[in-house]
Amino acid sequence: MKRFWKSVAIDGERVVRLDDRPVRTPGRAALALPTDALAAAVADEWRAVGETLDPRAMPLTGLANAAIDRIAAQPAAFAHGLARYGDSDLFYYRADAPRELVERQEAAWDPLLDWARTRYDVHLETTAGVMHRAQPPATLARLAEAVAARDAFHLAALSPLVTITGTLIGALALAEGATDADTLWAAAMVDEDWQAERWGEDTLAAQTRAAKRRDYDAGVRFLSLL
Repeated sequence: MKRFWKSVAIDGERVVRLDDRPVRTPGRAALALPTDALAAAVADEWRAVGETLDPRAMPLTGLANAAIDRIAAQPAAFAHGLARYGDSDLFYYRADAPRELVERQEAAWDPLLDWARTRYDVHLETTAGVMHRAQPPATLARLAEAVAARDAFHLAALSPLVTITGTLIGALALAEGATDADTLWAAAMVDEDWQAERWGEDTLAAQTRAAKRRDYDAGVRFLSLL
């Protein structure tokens, strides 16, 4: 779509407006944001559009669209999908060798698991290898409650954090201020970094990782603006 507007503004309902016409989501709802900070950032994305609109350059708008059109209609179902990561979290599955990798995983992952155990009063099982090990039903229920308590916009922010890193525990820790974005990213990349150090990283893998980091950073920023 070519740019057709000259001015971008935010009205009293925090709806982004182009030449005084409200921006509509793909589902035709008004693009209304929950906070002034997020509304300003989304408006800036629209101001930055050149001759042609590129959705890939507007990640905050995309997450807001998802919150309004997709998540708000069925928040419980969406939360349930994210909560399922609580039974197969990256941090549960450990290497048993070599020792250096084991130690890296322990250093990066154990503090976040310890935080979750205290924060949610749950028992978390870890195991060597990749074979699934079920978590206690009470643990899964408690983690599901923690996810379901969030509104559509917070769920939209949480989604890329969980799906890109593979850790619900880490994403919840970030959302609650128990860790920061760079620390969580480094924790999620422990295994990948280990492999790259040993065997090198090809161009395609580097491009894929960079794309994931952009989407991750967008989720982090979206969350920070709520």
